[in-house]
Amino acid sequence: MEASLVSIRTLTTSAQCCGKRNFRKFLMYGKRGTREFKEEMKREPDPEFQKLFDRGVRPVGIKNGKKFEVIPEMIPTLIVPNLDGFKLKPYVSYRVPDVIQGEFQPQDLFNAIYANKMVEDFKAEKLDELGNPIEPSEAENLTPEKAKDLSRQTGADIF
Repeated sequence: MEASLVSIRTLTTSAQCCGKRNFRKFLMYGKRGTREFKEEMKREPDPEFQKLFDRGVRPVGIKNGKKFEVIPEMIPTLIVPNLDGFKLKPYVSYRVPDVIQGEFQPQDLFNAIYANKMVEDFKAEKLDELGNPIEPSEAENLTPEKAKDLSRQTGADIF
């Protein structure tokens, strides 16, 4: 069996594009919505859809009506220590053993803050007949309202 190559000339009556394409018929919009969708969200903002437009950036304030108020506590700050003269290397080796530590329980908080003072007061006999300290520290004089205010301050979770 023989294969033969026969060239055939064809005649077309349609216009040639010459490699050009009509891009107007291809809708090119961002992956976060069409222009019409974004204009609709500006007219009637929906908090659920506002997450689409912030692009993963945390807000630094709140919007009251048309005015945006910047809250300084919401602006992230980088706390970088001065490492001049620091002898350790700036990386952790993979050969370091895993540290397994449980959750911080109320008993652990009590031991970290009050236990040493109570033992010292007991040994020095600085307790009254009910077991209360004669010279209470600042932590022992806190009212529930004052403790709540201190816990809500900026940086209270760092100790």
